[in-house]
Amino acid sequence: MAMAMGVVVENTGMRISAKVDYAVRALIELALLKPEQVARAEDLATAQDIPRNFLLAVLADLRRSGIVASRRGQAGGWVLARPAEAVSVADVIRAVDGPLVSVHGVRPEAVRYEPSVAVVQRVWIAVRSSLREVLEEVTLADLARDDLPAAVAGRTHDPEVWQSR
Repeated sequence: MAMAMGVVVENTGMRISAKVDYAVRALIELALLKPEQVARAEDLATAQDIPRNFLLAVLADLRRSGIVASRRGQAGGWVLARPAEAVSVADVIRAVDGPLVSVHGVRPEAVRYEPSVAVVQRVWIAVRSSLREVLEEVTLADLARDDLPAAVAGRTHDPEVWQSR
């Protein structure tokens, strides 16, 4: 099994981790707030049906990466630490799950293969490049507006991409 973008590559395919999914959903809620508003973790958890303690751990990861900030006090809560336009989905994944693609916990360019299978390394690097094309293009602002960049939205127009294989 190899890690890829908060996505685990295993014999069952790729999956977005619960941490990434919860982080993105909570961040969309924060992006929808008015500038003077804050959101309590309890409210974010309830709004998105996320286990509160799990969400707190995710918010802590996001705070360490500088994506969110917490405000203390009676009227305290969580806010985006940067403009929603400046936070990509790739940033979120890296904050909660680490590198977009890793092979056995190592970045693909650092993995050493026998010459007979070295081509595999190029595949993993191509996967990372493909993921970057989408994940670095989409920002929290895009998600909050429900308006994906054209290149990303275009990838979802073909009915074939909606079919599991």
